[in-house]
Amino acid sequence: MRSVVGSAWALLLGMGLLMIGNGLQGTLLGVRGDIEGFSTLEMSIVMSAYFAGFLGGSRATPELIRRVGHVRVFAALGSLISAVLILFPVLTDPISWTIGRAIIGFAFSGVYVTAESWLNNATTTENRGRALSLYMIVQMTGIVIAQGIIGFGDPAGYELFIIPSVLVSLAFAPILLSVSPTPAFDSTKPMTLRQLYEASPLGCVGMILLGGVFSAQFGMAAVYATQVGMSVREIAIFVTSIYVGAVVLQFPIGWLSDRMDRRIVILGVSAIGGVAGIAAFLLPYSLPLVMVVGFLIGGSSNPLYALLLAYTNDFLDYEDMAAASGGLIFINGLGAIAGPLVTGWTMGVLGPEGFFLFIAVLMLGVSAYAGYRMTRRASAYAEDDYEATSYAPILPSASPVAVEVAQDVYAEAVEEAAEAIDEPNAPGEPQP
Repeated sequence: MRSVVGSAWALLLGMGLLMIGNGLQGTLLGVRGDIEGFSTLEMSIVMSAYFAGFLGGSRATPELIRRVGHVRVFAALGSLISAVLILFPVLTDPISWTIGRAIIGFAFSGVYVTAESWLNNATTTENRGRALSLYMIVQMTGIVIAQGIIGFGDPAGYELFIIPSVLVSLAFAPILLSVSPTPAFDSTKPMTLRQLYEASPLGCVGMILLGGVFSAQFGMAAVYATQVGMSVREIAIFVTSIYVGAVVLQFPIGWLSDRMDRRIVILGVSAIGGVAGIAAFLLPYSLPLVMVVGFLIGGSSNPLYALLLAYTNDFLDYEDMAAASGGLIFINGLGAIAGPLVTGWTMGVLGPEGFFLFIAVLMLGVSAYAGYRMTRRASAYAEDDYEATSYAPILPSASPVAVEVAQDVYAEAVEEAAEAIDEPNAPGEPQP
């Protein structure tokens, strides 16, 4: 881990500052939208625009990098983010915010692609898995810190919008001044969606449902919180509980997934998130209740992304794993775009508690489909030649580069396991 920090500390510091800015603007817009009198439908469109932009950015940025290079793309997108953040409190109408959120989603996606390319270049085969884990922790820590900052300002003013703009601007200094050399960039040609579905129906269905869950959390949690009457401090605590759960439960769930049929873990984890959501929908509101539910939903849905990725890999040849990443991200992105829109409609019909019902239905849908697939396909874990490999922690907000890195980590583990099986016994060891 020291070698990872030593080679990539500037990049990790810069990404931490970026995540503080991103986490702050996401929650802040939900609160400010209520102050400005935006309807639930209008806010759902605003929040959905981020994920539409993010998906577009993940597909367009590789071509931009090939044309003008990492540094120019990184600096240009960072300037866009900083400018739009300052404009939010000036142009307080739904159309302007929707356009701004789409631009920020596009720009952050491009920034992630660029930064994660540098991270991949700064690591080796031996420490890439640890680097990915540390990167994930830095991301989640940045989002958690952002929630604490919200309590120190007035969402109706300008200061809280200036802070993320400044943090984003500062984030580029350590990265651009220290990262060298510029990495080569070559994206992997993705598998077709049909090939991907034939390889893993559960992986594809789970990814699109999980996209809706994640975008509802990231985009609509603050909207729900304002509608039930939480104070700014309570909103920060609630949103924090979601991301703390994601960090705390990521590794225990990953440990389990390497030691048993992943479908059982997927079924159980998604069921926990679904039941927690149903409880919050049915029971009277209380802050302790929604904090516990937020912890469980965040702690189940975020690791589920890596679980579905690992499960899909169980049915792919290792040379196809990186190719599958593009299709999985696209499927997840479609669900993410729809998530806030459907959540907003549900909340408009059923009230604020519709936020939890929407998440519960999707999580229970993943659980039910995992149970169904267990009746249709034998477990890869039960096969004689199956070797359990390391679970690579990765978040739903990851760019195609980070997902491909996770796929590479997984593929390398599979290849090493295969080589260990084929390796002849050392002299003096008993023959099988």
